Amino acid sequence: MSTNNRQPSEPEPARPTNLNNRDVVLTSLVAGATAGALAKTTIAPLDRTKINFQINKDVPYTFRAALGFLRNTYVREGFLALWRGNSATMARIIPYSAIQFTAHEQWKKLLQVDLHSDTEVRRFIAGSLAGITSQSLTYPLDLARARMAVTDKYSGYKTLREVFVKIWQCEGPRTLYRGYWATILGVIPYAGTSFFTYDTLKNEYYKRTGDKSPNTVISLTFGAVAGVIGQSSSYPLDIVRRRLSMNWIKGPIAVGISFATYDHIKHLLREIIHIRDSDQARR
Repeated sequence: MSTNNRQPSEPEPARPTNLNNRDVVLTSLVAGATAGALAKTTIAPLDRTKINFQINKDVPYTFRAALGFLRNTYVREGFLALWRGNSATMARIIPYSAIQFTAHEQWKKLLQVDLHSDTEVRRFIAGSLAGITSQSLTYPLDLARARMAVTDKYSGYKTLREVFVKIWQCEGPRTLYRGYWATILGVIPYAGTSFFTYDTLKNEYYKRTGDKSPNTVISLTFGAVAGVIGQSSSYPLDIVRRRLSMNWIKGPIAVGISFATYDHIKHLLREIIHIRDSDQARR
């Protein structure tokens, strides 16, 4: 059998066949942006706590210390301070997530994932390339988010614009990409493994049930599993050992919400477009 033929066990594309590439890209962008925003807002307090302990290496991480940080932040600065830096996170995660999910779909199309015998390898490569694409385009926003998250409102940066201005004036533009290559080395296994795991679980589910669109609970579960495996493949072992509890809590939650939200929003938007186009065709 030719390797260019779709294997009988592989699912057909979930999107309506009459969608043009512009609609495919637009729905992916919107669904990806929504997925990233919802996931990151949900775990923002945990994310700020994690960054604080990664930056302040003199303070050892413990679960009690993490709770203490959250409590002290609430007492000193108020409830909304737990989401301090989330605006910078949104400024970064919305384009990052939109680009990553859209790039993943386009890379899968370009690499003809699921149309060859080496499907597993192509799934991993498509996920890794999607991560590299989105990380490369949004890395300065990630740096700015980290700067805002580890400073308080009295002594630190007040706006995202202020972060960029001070870095540009005091440290130079090259600082915006400081640590880029180290980050990419982590992104390659993380994004590749996460997308590979999620797509593989969905494919196995389809083969067993014939259902191309798992419900929310199943999608969240598949996403959480993908998050755990992806995180395990990329985190430096010494940081895993010291930060394990926080990352096992927030990582799977974020990835599960992100993948599940993306799939459901994308499916909804494409069904709406399909209905619109069908109505127009009948007129």
